[in-house]
Amino acid sequence: MSNSVVIYPDYIRVVERQSGGWLFKAGKMFYKRLPIPINFQDFEMLYGISKQQVVIELFRVNGGKAGYYLADLRHKQYYYCGLKWEDIIITLQSLGIGQIDPIES
Repeated sequence: MSNSVVIYPDYIRVVERQSGGWLFKAGKMFYKRLPIPINFQDFEMLYGISKQQVVIELFRVNGGKAGYYLADLRHKQYYYCGLKWEDIIITLQSLGIGQIDPIES
C-alpha cells in the first residue's frame, strides 16, 4: 500500500479483497460537522446495511476477485477499483470525488 493520503466522504468505504477475506480499511476523520459523537463504523445505524450485506454486494461486482473496492453506503453502489492503491484514487475521481493534485502533476 502507498503512503498517499486519500480524502473521501464518510459514506464511502475502501475494502480490500485478499485471499483470507475482505478487509475494511480504517480511515481517520478529517472533518465532522455533527456536534455529537458518532461511531462511523456502525454501518447499520448510519446506513441501514450490515458489513455482511456490503461484502455480498462487493462480491457481486467482480466475483470476489482480489483488489480494492469502494462501497458507497449512502447510495448503495459498489465499485471495483483494481489491484493497486492508486486505482482507488482513479475510481473516486471518475465518480466526481477529488481532483488531481496540481503540485504532483
